[in-house]
Amino acid sequence: MSHSPWWHGATLYHVYVRSFQDGDGDGHGDLRGLISRLDHLQWLGIDALWLSPTMPSPNHDWGYDVSDYRGVHPDLGTLDDLDDLVSQARERGIRVMLDLVPNHTSSEHPWFVEARSGADSPYRDYYVWAPPKSDGSAPNNWLDDTGEPAWTWDKKSGEYYLHNFLPEQPDLNWWNPSVHAEFDAVMDFWFDRGIAGFRIDVANGLYKDAQLRDNPKHDEAYIYGREVQGRYGLQHLYNFNRPEVHEVYRHWRRRAERRPETPLLLGETWVARVDELAPYYGDNDQLQLGFNFPFIFAPFEAPALARMVAESLAAFPEGACPIWAGSNHDLPRMATRWAEGDDRRTRLAHAVLATLPGTYALYYGDELGMTDSDIPARLHRDPLTAGERNGQWPRDNARAPMRWDRTPGAGFTTGEPWLPLPEDESVNVTDQRASATSTLALVRALIALRNEKFAGEVAEYREVEVSESRWVYTSGPLTVVASFSAEPQRVDVAGEPVLSSATVREDLPAAGSPPVLRPWEALLLCSA
Repeated sequence: MSHSPWWHGATLYHVYVRSFQDGDGDGHGDLRGLISRLDHLQWLGIDALWLSPTMPSPNHDWGYDVSDYRGVHPDLGTLDDLDDLVSQARERGIRVMLDLVPNHTSSEHPWFVEARSGADSPYRDYYVWAPPKSDGSAPNNWLDDTGEPAWTWDKKSGEYYLHNFLPEQPDLNWWNPSVHAEFDAVMDFWFDRGIAGFRIDVANGLYKDAQLRDNPKHDEAYIYGREVQGRYGLQHLYNFNRPEVHEVYRHWRRRAERRPETPLLLGETWVARVDELAPYYGDNDQLQLGFNFPFIFAPFEAPALARMVAESLAAFPEGACPIWAGSNHDLPRMATRWAEGDDRRTRLAHAVLATLPGTYALYYGDELGMTDSDIPARLHRDPLTAGERNGQWPRDNARAPMRWDRTPGAGFTTGEPWLPLPEDESVNVTDQRASATSTLALVRALIALRNEKFAGEVAEYREVEVSESRWVYTSGPLTVVASFSAEPQRVDVAGEPVLSSATVREDLPAAGSPPVLRPWEALLLCSA
C-alpha cells in the first residue's frame, strides 16, 4: 500500500530561532525556548518546523556561514537540546527540518582554514580558487551579493578565492568528489538523529562554470525577476544555475528514498522564472519542493498571482507538489510587501496561500499579521545588508522578535532582546488567541480546513475566473472566490460557504444565496 508524502497538503512553519522564544534570558531565542512553545504550535495545527540555521557559526551571516556541520551553535543550545526538540515535537505530530548550507562554508571552517594554508593542502580543492589575470585583477567579472567583486585575494597562496556572498563565506567546489562525500555524511548524521528534511540554502548554486566565464549583462525581459537575479547589471549565468547541480539532487533523492520515511528536500530555488524553477523538480526525481520566488515577487494582484500559479502548475512534472509562501527571513514580510499593512489584504493573502494545492509555508509571526519593523540603522545586526549594501532591504526588519503578550519583554525574553521588539504591541499571540476574529484565529481555521480537505494530497486546481478585481478557482473540493478590490462585489458561485477571510463562520452567507464579497475578502465554499 502506497502512502502520500507527509508534506502533501501540509503546513510548514519557518522559525527564525533567535527571534522566536528566549529560554535563558540572554535576549536571543534558543532551542529550549522553542521547546517551551511547542504546545502553541500544536494548537495552531502545523505539520513541520523549518529551523533557521542552528549550526555553529561566527555569525557573519547569522548562521549561513557554517563552521561545523555536525553541531549546534552555543547561543542556541546543545545537540542534546536539538534531540529533545525533535523528540518532543514528534510527540505532538510535528516534524523538524534544519537549514543546510552546501554552497559555502564559513571562512573559519576547518576545511577553509586548512585550504588557506597553501596550494598543496588536501583541502585546497574543497573551494574555488583561481589565479589573477595578467594585470593582477580578479579572474572574471562576477559580483557577490553585496555588489562587490566575488573574489578575494589570498596573499599567502597567491590566488583568489570565490565567494558569491560575503568574503567570510567562501564557495565550495562541487567539482570535487570529496565535497559530495562530505555532505552525504553530514546528511546521514542528521537523518539518523530524526531530522525530517532540509531546507537547502542557495539550492540553485553549488556548481560554478568550470571555465569561470564572465557573466553577460542582465536581460531586461525578466518579468518579476529583477529582484531575484540580475542585480548590479549582470545575469547569474555562470556562477549559479549550472546544469550539473541537478545530478546532486538526483543523488540526494535516491539516498533519501532508501530511508523508512523519506526525508524532505526543500530548495531555496532563487530563480527569476517558473521555467527556471521546474528543472529542480526534474522528473519527480530531484527536490520534492522548491520555493517559488517568481510567485513571491509577483504583485499582489489577481491577474499576476493567477498567472504565476497557472504557469507553475503547467511547468512542474505531473504529481509534483508546489509550495506557496509570502514571507521568509530574507524578504520584507508579506503583510508589508503585499498587504501594505492592511489587515484585510493580509488575511486575503493567507486565504489564497492556504488554499492553493501543495504545501503552505508560514514564516513565524505571519499568522499574527506581523509587519516589518522599522529598526534604526544603528541597531541593525545583519552584516550582509548593513547600510543597504546589497541594494535591497534591511533584512533585520523582518526578523524582529515574536510578541507573545504585552509584558515589557513581550513574553519573548526577560533580558534585552537581540533586535528591538516590534513597535505594535497589539500584534501578539495572547490577545489574538482570545479573539475569535483575529488573524491568528483565521490562520488556525485555514490550517484546520486544509487538514480536513487536503491532508496527504496535492489538490486538483482549476482556474474559473480572473479579472482585475477577482480571482475564482477550485482547489480540490473547495471553491475560492477572492476579491482584489476595495469595492463590494456580488458573486453567484455554487457551494456551501465554509470560511471567510473577513469574518467568523457564524456570519457566513446562507447556502444558495449570492454572497456579497467585502473589500479584499476571500470566501471559501465547499461543493456538495
